[in-house]
Amino acid sequence: MTLTWSTGAVRLLLRVDEGPVSLVSLRPGGPPGGVGAPPVGAPLIGAPLVEVQALGHGRFPGSHRYADTTIGARLRYREHVATTDELRVVQHDPVTGLVTASVFQGVAGVPAVRTWTEVSVEGDPVHLQAVTSLSTGAFLVDSGRTVDEVDLVHADSDWVAESRWHRTPLREAGLVAMDPTVHHHASRSRFALTSRSSWSTGEHLPTGVLVARDDSWAMAWQVEHNGAWHWEVGETVAGAYLALLGPSDGEHQWARVVTSERGFTTVPVSVAIAAGGVDEAFAALTAQRRATRRDRRAPDLPVVFNDYMNTLMGDPTTEKLLPLVDAAADVGAEYFCVDAGWYDEDGKWWDSVGEWRPSRTRFPGGFGEVADRIRARGMVPGLWLEPEVVGVRSALARTLPDEAFFQRHGARVGEHGRFHLDFRHPEAVRHVDSVVDRLVEEFGIGYLKLDYNIMPGAGTDLGGLAPGEGLLGHNRAYLAWLDALLARHPGLLLENCASGAMRMDYALLSRLHLQSTSDQQNPLLYPPIAAAAPASVLPEQCGNWAYAQPGMTAEEAAFTLATGVLGRLYLAGRVDLMDAGQRGLVREAVAAHRALRGEIASAAPFWPLGLTGRSSWVAVGLRAVDSYVTVWRLPGASSSVALPVAGLVGREVAVSPVFPVSASGWGFSWDAGSGVLDVRHDGDAPAAVVVRLAG
Repeated sequence: MTLTWSTGAVRLLLRVDEGPVSLVSLRPGGPPGGVGAPPVGAPLIGAPLVEVQALGHGRFPGSHRYADTTIGARLRYREHVATTDELRVVQHDPVTGLVTASVFQGVAGVPAVRTWTEVSVEGDPVHLQAVTSLSTGAFLVDSGRTVDEVDLVHADSDWVAESRWHRTPLREAGLVAMDPTVHHHASRSRFALTSRSSWSTGEHLPTGVLVARDDSWAMAWQVEHNGAWHWEVGETVAGAYLALLGPSDGEHQWARVVTSERGFTTVPVSVAIAAGGVDEAFAALTAQRRATRRDRRAPDLPVVFNDYMNTLMGDPTTEKLLPLVDAAADVGAEYFCVDAGWYDEDGKWWDSVGEWRPSRTRFPGGFGEVADRIRARGMVPGLWLEPEVVGVRSALARTLPDEAFFQRHGARVGEHGRFHLDFRHPEAVRHVDSVVDRLVEEFGIGYLKLDYNIMPGAGTDLGGLAPGEGLLGHNRAYLAWLDALLARHPGLLLENCASGAMRMDYALLSRLHLQSTSDQQNPLLYPPIAAAAPASVLPEQCGNWAYAQPGMTAEEAAFTLATGVLGRLYLAGRVDLMDAGQRGLVREAVAAHRALRGEIASAAPFWPLGLTGRSSWVAVGLRAVDSYVTVWRLPGASSSVALPVAGLVGREVAVSPVFPVSASGWGFSWDAGSGVLDVRHDGDAPAAVVVRLAG
């Protein structure tokens, strides 16, 4: 038999029979036999909905994969409870007494679900080693394709080299073709990506897409966790599967004992579907990100000036800041953030941070003088803060109890001159709460850039826990701290940063207001990062640095300013040293961005040259009331490029520059029949432009 549940925008079809429950179809909602039905005659691929590894109950056959678990194969349907926006499917393992509840939540009008697994036990304790948040083979059923006809879209990420996307046929990615009838088992190969430690996006992204090679069907996902995660695609006798999970024993030194009094809940994941290709899949995931944000109020998206990137670089003083504050206000900034160094007395602050009190030497008249000037110029003051660390030379390292820090084998975890606070401990939370409350009360701080520049390894084993379980507990406690902080200070704007974008996940971004997309200081290397960022982050949260400098030509300044216009324009640069003309160009970029903020906050991204391509031309677009495209011409590029805009095929379109308005040296022509924008640029220098396609 089958179980069907629909939000109207998406319909789940689950197989419920003598075996474990399987999610066999995930399609747009609709009447039976209509658009919501699986293709006629499609095999209902039976990947178990939940896979569980536990001590004494491994896999059969054995492999590195999160498939073929003996507990997953033994789970049997017990009951389900369905409401308009939530489905709970409960299963039971008669051998261990484990009970799993798969929870699906959906939002009307959004072709996606958010899901996780809750585990309890009826009987003796069970030592868990891994539990999937979701396992499914629905993408083959719904696309009507075989493994040979499906591609995998995935991304690597690194400091100042974020969001490098690839599109690879599944067979080339690692799902090796073999003959299961001869060997009596399916291939044990897989394609897997894993985040280790606490930089959730420090090596790979927790987001991916399975897409039919002809771009007729796609399924996208994201693991919503601010720590360790794993996802993989593999193949079983029944077909291919996608497994999404948080920390595990094999990858992350995680384990958890569940008892009749204490269960376990996996990290949540979101899955979105689209009858189209990569752009359509990310449009669906974009809608899901907006629908699942904690703060559902319409964002006002203020323009933030930050004094760090290619500006003061961690060396703020009253003397340097006051003219910079005046200039930032003059070009239209609405918030002004004093970044790293505001607490530094001797230039050796890295391993002495923790108390977060303004420097007396840097601000002889007190930091209040700077905060007052920011407010007097009509802006909101902000500060950089790294709340999860205490420098090894800080007095706090001696006064806070050892239990307030990460530990391994009885010793504190030290990394890059810092100890890592454990937010499960009340003294750690009390300390950071007192810091934030003091800064808000004393200086009227309305913006905090929350940074995170270390990784503590596998985690903390304090109390005899597995290190990965200790890390998971801290990750979740940090989220709870953010929730409490925003409840206490609802007007506070919070930026998510971790050495740029090393923690760019929707556990954090469902709560925080904008994301620093990179620490990249070379404006010529930023465009690919900024263009790819909307695949991971809502456009209105993409804090793309725009750091024009007085020594730049007008075209060079426009190049870096254009990088921020279609995201969340994040200003920096020595605007205080610019002449009137140079400052006017910055003011023009800010005005262009502010005029588009309403559309940016409701737009879906697309990539005219493809998300996964590499070229000397880079382009990213937003579909809103009109369509907008930012185009960068990098060194060595040809003089022209053709940009397909699939959503506008057959339509007459008026093309006009948004920034810079003069668009000197640029030429545009539109072919309605093919839906292609031809862009030309004269000269050899790198250049960038933002254009509107109206019609």
